[in-house]
Amino acid sequence: MFAAIRGVDQGLIEMAVAAGASRWRLIRRLLLPGALPGFLVGLRFALAYSVLGLVAAEQVNASSGIGFMINQAQTYDRVDEIYLGLVIYAVLGLAADQVVRIFERVLLTWRPAYSGA
Repeated sequence: MFAAIRGVDQGLIEMAVAAGASRWRLIRRLLLPGALPGFLVGLRFALAYSVLGLVAAEQVNASSGIGFMINQAQTYDRVDEIYLGLVIYAVLGLAADQVVRIFERVLLTWRPAYSGA
């Protein structure tokens, strides 16, 4: 979020200050909307890495959960359960990505480059 706020065009900030915008109006009308695309990209990366972290943590030393189920299935050669666990992980990752895409669709309709994808 910090990098996204720093990436807002300085010319726009100077113009708003010169026009007499208050600090609250500058934040609400310029900084937050200008930083929102960068924030959503960061959120998408964070959710992707959190799903990867979940997979790694459950595979290393778990006594319950999807990773434990996959490890047990590997021990007993249950390929169907291994695939089930992988599909569950894939669905979790896709669901997390879709949540951010919905946020983008709702929050970024004001952008000229918005495509609605």
